[in-house]
Amino acid sequence: MLTYSTAGESHGKSLLALVDGFPAGLTIDEAFINHELRLRQGGYGRGGRQKLEQDTVNILSGVWQSVSLGSPIAMQIVNNDYKLERLKELERPRPGHADLTGAIKYLGSIRGVLERSSARETAARVAAGALARLLLREFGIETVGYVVELGEMKFGSEGTQGLSIGELRARRDESTLYSVQPHTDRDAEAYIDRMADEGDTLGGIIEVRVDGLPFGLGTHAQWHRKLDGRLAQAVMAVQAIKGVEIGMGFEAARKRGSQVHDPIQHDASLAHLPHLGYVRPTNNAGGLEGGMTNGQALILRAAKKPISTLRKPLESIRMEDKQPHRANYERSDVCAISAASIIVEHVVAFEIATALVDKFGGDSLVEMKARYELFMKMAREH
Repeated sequence: MLTYSTAGESHGKSLLALVDGFPAGLTIDEAFINHELRLRQGGYGRGGRQKLEQDTVNILSGVWQSVSLGSPIAMQIVNNDYKLERLKELERPRPGHADLTGAIKYLGSIRGVLERSSARETAARVAAGALARLLLREFGIETVGYVVELGEMKFGSEGTQGLSIGELRARRDESTLYSVQPHTDRDAEAYIDRMADEGDTLGGIIEVRVDGLPFGLGTHAQWHRKLDGRLAQAVMAVQAIKGVEIGMGFEAARKRGSQVHDPIQHDASLAHLPHLGYVRPTNNAGGLEGGMTNGQALILRAAKKPISTLRKPLESIRMEDKQPHRANYERSDVCAISAASIIVEHVVAFEIATALVDKFGGDSLVEMKARYELFMKMAREH
């Protein structure tokens, strides 16, 4: 089974990602991983920390001569802003953070909780997801994440349905907000600047699209192995994500069945594609039915709350005497929705890669590809 875990604190020496179950024989493109890490640091509205850190990955194990060995892959991202031992304890917990709850849970310090719960940890998750994307590319599976809403401002993805992943990514990379509507950037930047002047923060909504998926990743057979459930759990575990929907999502609850479910058609001329010629006029299911991929594009959206650290802090208490006080302020962003779109894309990519390994085995890339081709041949004949 393909899995990963992370370690490290926000201002500790480094962040670590340990990926286990990654197949042997895949060329590891460190430049690609570093490119994705840089994207995570970008986007309008980020704070000063991003100027201090220049995230690059150092692969410590599991790779020989740039090729995966099939053994655990350990990746390190060094923190340039290492100062954990010099930092003081916070006296006043910040609303919206893990400060108060974590300090009580562990009967310890706020500092010990906030350093690990910080979104800085997601750099390690992006590294793991970028590694997974290298595997997905071997099977023609591509991903992209982008921003569709910023606070009350809606960018949407209208006019992009016929675009390829590469074309969507090109649009996304033109935008300072990582939307696929770059012409809205100036208004979005002004909106963020206004929130900064007011000492406030902004969240938004992210969309991730995955193309090239074959039938049958995931399963209907057991609840904890359903791919939609695994995706929801992985995305909800990203800091500040408060909601996840797939395809039509919550809107499906407001419509009739005849307006929701996607009719099934077949075009024999397209049988060579991963969807085997089974096409739909709509994709309200978002590429998943019964916990399994159905050959259509996977469409997932995530709602990110505004950053909890405010320049004009909310009311809190002083832990020592429980007296009213303003919350502590730690250096922070005004808006990190752009970064979140990169993070969510990569945690989605890792779950898709995990389902791919589950379906086709994970000892080696050559064996996976042989099993994939055999399955596709048998599926077409079926």
